[in-house]
Amino acid sequence: MPEIGETLREARMRERIDVSEIEATTKIRAKYLRALENEEWDLLPGPTFVKSFLRTYGDALGLDGKALVEDYRKSAEPPSEPLEPIGTAPRQGRQGRGRPEGPSRGYMALVGVVGLIVVLLVVGLISKGGKSPSGTNTSTGTAGTGQRPASAGHRGHGASTSGDSRIVTVSLHATGAVYVCLLGEDGRKLVDGRTLEAGQRTATYSARRFELTLGNNSVTLLVDGTPRVVPASSGAIGYAITKAGRRTLPAGHLPTCA
Repeated sequence: MPEIGETLREARMRERIDVSEIEATTKIRAKYLRALENEEWDLLPGPTFVKSFLRTYGDALGLDGKALVEDYRKSAEPPSEPLEPIGTAPRQGRQGRGRPEGPSRGYMALVGVVGLIVVLLVVGLISKGGKSPSGTNTSTGTAGTGQRPASAGHRGHGASTSGDSRIVTVSLHATGAVYVCLLGEDGRKLVDGRTLEAGQRTATYSARRFELTLGNNSVTLLVDGTPRVVPASSGAIGYAITKAGRRTLPAGHLPTCA
């Protein structure tokens, strides 16, 4: 039985089609098409992309794309490994120490003492205001000094910045050759499905939600400036990233930037 790459190459040459024409038709980069013909699976982002590219390439040449994918699964696809769930370190640390979720008794006692002092001060101020013959203190306390509008303005500033609380930043630092596809809000391509070489860094991007595909774990992922561990995997790795944390994407739902 002909090899997968040989089948693709012979079909393309039989139709007298150049690789650049297939690239324009399938939107698959020429270097990946050549890797498929040479069966250089390690040059592709991962098994998920290999199968997708094989099906698309085969169909474009009039071949049975599903049969090519099945041949790849039987002969070349590495065994799949379950991805480890990723949690945030601070939550795990609190659970490990077994700290109670509610406030301590000492804290509650301190709050009670402070509250009592505040009540006594308020009562004293009211008493002094009642003794003033002109009522100047009372009027000043309610509206004369303008301090209350100023504090209200401060609360308004806090409300205006609260809309940014869902913004999260993401950047990547390649420690080896790694395929990266990074999408921002509304599917906007931030890193357009390219391979980063060791030492290369991306810009720092800000959005409320990201979707990320990595060809392997040769990368340091920075979320809000904090390095996050990417577990080793034989296939592509995908995450949805928000301010609440990271969620591993199922194999069939990884963005491809195609």
